Amino acid sequence: MNWSKSLSLELMGVLAVWVLFSLPASAERPCEQLTSLVAPSLTVTSAVSVPAGQFTPPPDLMGKIGPFEVPAFCRVAGVLKPTADSQIKFELWLPATSWNGKFQDLGNGGFAGLITYRSMIEPLKRGYATASTDDGHVGAIDVSWALGHPEKVIDFGYRAVHETAQASKTIIHSFYGKEAARSYFTGCSDGGREALMEAQRFPDDFAGIVVGAPANFWTRQFAGFVWNEQATLNDPASYIPPSKLPALQAAALAACSDLAGAKEGILEDPRRCHFDPAVIQCKGADGPECLTAPQVEAAKKIYAGPRNPTTGEQLYPGYEPGAEAAPGNWPLWITGSGPGKAIQFFFGNAFFGDMVFQNPKWDFHTLDFDRDVKLADEKLGPILNSTNPDLRRFRARGGKMIQYHGWADAAVAPTDSIDYYQNVMSFMSGQPLGRRDENSLQRSQAFYRLFMVPGMGHCFGGPGPDNFGNRPEVPPPAMDAEHDVVTALDRWVESNVPPGKIIATQSPDGSPAKATPPTHLLCPYPEIAEWTGQGNKESAENFVCKTPSENRKGSKR
Repeated sequence: MNWSKSLSLELMGVLAVWVLFSLPASAERPCEQLTSLVAPSLTVTSAVSVPAGQFTPPPDLMGKIGPFEVPAFCRVAGVLKPTADSQIKFELWLPATSWNGKFQDLGNGGFAGLITYRSMIEPLKRGYATASTDDGHVGAIDVSWALGHPEKVIDFGYRAVHETAQASKTIIHSFYGKEAARSYFTGCSDGGREALMEAQRFPDDFAGIVVGAPANFWTRQFAGFVWNEQATLNDPASYIPPSKLPALQAAALAACSDLAGAKEGILEDPRRCHFDPAVIQCKGADGPECLTAPQVEAAKKIYAGPRNPTTGEQLYPGYEPGAEAAPGNWPLWITGSGPGKAIQFFFGNAFFGDMVFQNPKWDFHTLDFDRDVKLADEKLGPILNSTNPDLRRFRARGGKMIQYHGWADAAVAPTDSIDYYQNVMSFMSGQPLGRRDENSLQRSQAFYRLFMVPGMGHCFGGPGPDNFGNRPEVPPPAMDAEHDVVTALDRWVESNVPPGKIIATQSPDGSPAKATPPTHLLCPYPEIAEWTGQGNKESAENFVCKTPSENRKGSKR
């Protein structure tokens, strides 16, 4: 063999090796071969093709879910280890033939600890490659994972979602041979906290973000949980049983009778109602139609929210009147089915016991709302709180964000969302907090809009229309930008058409279905829906968005 032929063969071999190792970066990789994918901190533990038809995901906290009718997809499971003490599990579902070219990452809830399979079904059916993570630990109702594991707390705080987003994009590129054209994040509650965290810390991760009822002021919100616990349990006589909540709600609506929506039991803006629960204080014998004096004081504290006993500073907003008795509101979050059984109390005790003081035997009676809240802010605020109003990098890269919050939320105080929105508006405009003009409002609304939802509870539920593309397993009646918040976000990102309104529809609640379910017009804050004076008040088409002439400001941080 002459030297030129030998050199040609050698060059051909080099070329073949180059092609072999460069091909996966640009060509599609079959589903089952994704387990061989190599990326920093990532191990793909399984990749299985799921045929179109009936699919039953693993159960969640509420038990078995499904089966669901799904398109064919590649089900990828993986583990991320950015630190030696990290164990971040996630799943990514990749549509096999019906991919819309986009990626949607999903937030978690509470203390996380599981993959939100229930929430992954609808995005998959709509063609999104969709991902969810357990935030780096297993167990949604056991927070002992935080004891002695600061890296796991960081994973939960902000790292798991970011790492999952990066890994998912790598896998998407490998499977489809190209990057996702758009990446979105949607989440409510802790998922809303995660959503704001992404916009603040990692503005390049997502082009569009849906923020639902964000638990973004985590340290103060959980202090507020303990505030309510002390208010109702320090003195056993202060506890308000669920049987008294209908009377409390009726009195609140009566006190707010001059406000829009009061007659329908859905307050358009309950901040404008000045309700004193003392109006139903028992004049004689105790009974379900009245509150005792200690119960009145407890209710006042819940509405007012926690304050620093030394400085008088408002630490976190209180809760709004008008839906106290609604299932999923006070009976679940604030009073519970009996003393000490409210969900707020579990969260507050677990946070301060397992995270702040690293002591599972910590006693909620001992919380000092000056010293201990300051400790929580200093120790965990930089990790868990997503309250930074500086969204300049997110705005500069063209990011768009839609936030929503139910006025009847008994978990995350509704005015917390308004506080954050106003803080962003002030920061981005360079104006003092609380000062607003049309220019600063327009600049903020060019990339960030807030929709307050009358009568909606935590993320969904409550006495008002609560379905606008925000509910797992319950798609909106129409997949258009007026009825579906994800479609509205997608249109805003791709066509720069901001959402001027969203129409929420009443979800079935087990009562006899109405031929035409009630709908409600949602307006970008600070506008509210006003009735035109004509037509049915249960139809959004008979309302228009207007800026109210009078608006009491929310609490300030």
